[in-house]
Amino acid sequence: MNPVLAPFELKHLRLRNRAVLAPMTRVSAEPEGHANDLMLGYYSAFAKGGFSLLISEGIYTDTEYSQGYFNQPGLATEAHRDSWKLTVEAVHNAGAAFIAQLMHAGAQTQGNLHHARRVAPSAVQPGSKQMSIYGGEGPYAVPAEMTEEEIQQAIAGFAQAAIHAREAGFDGIELHGANGYLLHEFMSAEFNQRSDRWGGDFKARLSLPLTVIREVRKAVGEDFVLGLRLSQAMVTNSQLKWDGGVEEAKIRLATLANAGLDFLHISEPDASAPAFGEGPSLCALAKGSAGVPVIGNGGIVTGEQAQALIEGGEADLVAIGKAALANHDWPLRVERGAAMTPFDFGMLAPLATVTNELAWRQANGRQATLQP
Repeated sequence: MNPVLAPFELKHLRLRNRAVLAPMTRVSAEPEGHANDLMLGYYSAFAKGGFSLLISEGIYTDTEYSQGYFNQPGLATEAHRDSWKLTVEAVHNAGAAFIAQLMHAGAQTQGNLHHARRVAPSAVQPGSKQMSIYGGEGPYAVPAEMTEEEIQQAIAGFAQAAIHAREAGFDGIELHGANGYLLHEFMSAEFNQRSDRWGGDFKARLSLPLTVIREVRKAVGEDFVLGLRLSQAMVTNSQLKWDGGVEEAKIRLATLANAGLDFLHISEPDASAPAFGEGPSLCALAKGSAGVPVIGNGGIVTGEQAQALIEGGEADLVAIGKAALANHDWPLRVERGAAMTPFDFGMLAPLATVTNELAWRQANGRQATLQP
């Protein structure tokens, strides 16, 4: 049997297999950030398709500066919390666990209902252009350097959103520390040029994520799953590598994991590729140094690729992104030895909404699941 189909225990969660739905931005919530019936159908389809664990798209955490995209869902308010309850229930009824990914967009904000001002560790403009599939246009704005008060607001926002997630019925939290968003920016020498307690060498630049981990853990208690997603690359720089190579990576991974995490979610363009040109992958480095379960993500399309990552000792679970969009029943196809439908970027055009995906499927006669 392919090990991706074997059960796994993540803290108290008994997962039926090791297939995880990767978090993917869908910009399909109501304008005020409320989850809706469209999202209920979207997420429950993956649970029905055999995924044991779903990680939500990035959910914004406060009504200050955290929102990254228009029509992004939130967990900042009680109304946001309540809007998620039916979707969480539907996922549970289909047999899967559901983790909420909490995100502060930082300098990569493209659309925020609450503020036009952008904030980041330092006043460093992200490179490249905003992502059109998420409604962006033109260059990113130059962000303002966050004040101490704004940093404290962001920390409090993560903690309160985590409480809302638990109250909505989610099984855990994933903090988004990857892809160039705020927590990643604070860890980055390029984006964090601060000279106060939130900046400095690579260990000092871990101060904000470590504080957020501590405050979220305090808010939700020890019996709630808490993880962190990490990547080297950013949305605005796909070739970016962490400074310090393998040895600093080991220290970074262990320090973060030991702060109170139950898992690390490692995202790379290719989960099995060497992290620094040669040698082990970032997933393997996490497995060898973090002491917590590792979810591997990046370039996994087939069951054989998932099997190699798990059997090679690089990951405990695998997160499927684009291949899951093309095959909502990816785990069932692996189990049955069925062919995978190739992913087509047309599914995300002109915007990466669930509505556009459904319209593309209808126009192209492509089903999301195997037909009986």
